Amino acid sequence: MGVRIFICLVVGCLLSFGNTAMGEELTVKPQARASDLSLKKEVSHALEKGLGWLEKNQNSGGYWSQPEHPALTALVLTAFMGEPAGRIKSHPPEFVTNGYKYLLSTVQGDGGIYVTDLANYNTSISIMALLMAGNPKFDPVIRKARNFTVGLQSDFDEKGSIDNPYDGGIGYGGRYKHSDLSNTMFALEAIHYTKHLADSGDAANEPLAELNWSAARRFIERCQNLPSTNDQPWASDDPQNRGGFVYFPGDSKAGEVELPSGKKALRSYGSISYAGLLSYIYADLEKNDKRVQAVFDWLQKNYTLDENPGMGAQGLFYYYHTMAKALAAMGAEADELELADGKKVNWRRDLAFKLLNVQNADGFWMNENGRWWERDPVLVTAYAVITLEVLYRGL
Repeated sequence: MGVRIFICLVVGCLLSFGNTAMGEELTVKPQARASDLSLKKEVSHALEKGLGWLEKNQNSGGYWSQPEHPALTALVLTAFMGEPAGRIKSHPPEFVTNGYKYLLSTVQGDGGIYVTDLANYNTSISIMALLMAGNPKFDPVIRKARNFTVGLQSDFDEKGSIDNPYDGGIGYGGRYKHSDLSNTMFALEAIHYTKHLADSGDAANEPLAELNWSAARRFIERCQNLPSTNDQPWASDDPQNRGGFVYFPGDSKAGEVELPSGKKALRSYGSISYAGLLSYIYADLEKNDKRVQAVFDWLQKNYTLDENPGMGAQGLFYYYHTMAKALAAMGAEADELELADGKKVNWRRDLAFKLLNVQNADGFWMNENGRWWERDPVLVTAYAVITLEVLYRGL
């Protein structure tokens, strides 16, 4: 049995959309926390404000932010469906129903859920929003969308040989066919959480296609700085990078670093390393697997909430979102993280306080750095709300 998932079907976001003026910020000091119950109440209040802001900022067509990218609406719907009390999920208000109508309007004849571009990104995240609704009427759409996503798995050069470094992964889809770890993580998440549909269909339903999981695991390995399992020549075993991940084989968005030996190594960085940990979890690796332990060790040594390690403010809320899901999925082993200096931290409390402190007075969140769309308050607020929902369940 693989790593047990403790996240209540809380999906991941996409790349990251950006920021705007922060406005008046809440100021919550960790020292003022009387108890976990008190913190949960503060988190609950922040969630109410965040969801309230999202409700007010829905477009008349039922979508949020950009109609050409249903993933943005899907992230918002996932945030509403994950509301801890379950009131919205049990009795969806009209604006939520309209959001799902819009999402269904973007379903294509090939089963994908997209408009013109970023087919995997939009489809995988939309699958999770449809799953979160818990509506059996969505199952036929989910099944076809899952099969579409499985069909995007890369198999270059000699078919079935996994000889190309990009084999087994999944990219954005459409004109962007290049595999990358972030898109692979989104796809694996959707495929992992739809496994149950294999036993819930009948002859009238489209059979579920199956991913080549061996190839997927190989692709994940080839994104990790771990020469013992990564056969790519760039993989580095130096203490600064060992165990962490890069965006795709041979490319790190954090650039490279020169080692004392004179050799250049691709830098591991925070958000993609959490995506790597999640990908291993969705691919059913055990928590004590050396590949899982290596990335978990790197993440503990590089733990910070002040930046996305290796990337600064770029993709910061994607980093928080992916961190919360990955560490929650690790379970009790990750309740406290042991940092490089031996200090132990409660990441749930730390991250909750961080998000409380940077929430705008109107209820939204934004990143001042616009890389990966994080200047879009809809995207960032959806990330923050989903993150707080994961935290709420563990406080």
